[in-house]
Amino acid sequence: MITTRSAMAAAILATLSACAAPAYVSPVEVTRFVGQADTYLAQGTIEIAPAPGINGDGLEYGFYAEAVRIELEELGYRVVAQNGDQVAALDFDQNVGAPAERGGPVSVGVGGSTGSFGSGLGVGIGLNLTPRPSEQINTVISVAIKAADGGTNLWEGRAAMSATANSDFAPSDAAAGRLADALFADFPGNSGETVIVE
Repeated sequence: MITTRSAMAAAILATLSACAAPAYVSPVEVTRFVGQADTYLAQGTIEIAPAPGINGDGLEYGFYAEAVRIELEELGYRVVAQNGDQVAALDFDQNVGAPAERGGPVSVGVGGSTGSFGSGLGVGIGLNLTPRPSEQINTVISVAIKAADGGTNLWEGRAAMSATANSDFAPSDAAAGRLADALFADFPGNSGETVIVE
């Protein structure tokens, strides 16, 4: 026999499940610029270094550096810890946007008595069961490649995406892999062109 309390709990859990915010991941927006000496790209040795203002010892940096390393090696570079022929300066940023508000409260009642947010009648309960929408995480990665002895950039690119906090791509390691893969797709790309990568 199902008790009234058990029935109420089941109704609450069912309502919470129905109101769960769906996960969302945007396509990746990629913009790249190719320098005049593009024949030097995707060959020789290259080191990955933090761009000015980026902590190269942090855990987050490690995720992005590893993702970039994988892509650079697939292009034909030999990634080295130091003294590379070229340097890939890595920059990244992640910020959290405020969730948008949704509709009003959910009412749950038992035995024909209905409750509403802030009040209830009989055995009805008044709970706002609508979860706040998931926060939106905006992530950007930028890489600039130049010769180790300086000069103008041989190549630079930027990739950006948004994902809700309940998405598979909200964690930094997953976001880093997806962004780096999109950033270096069809390398070096057309200079000045912005493309959308699903």
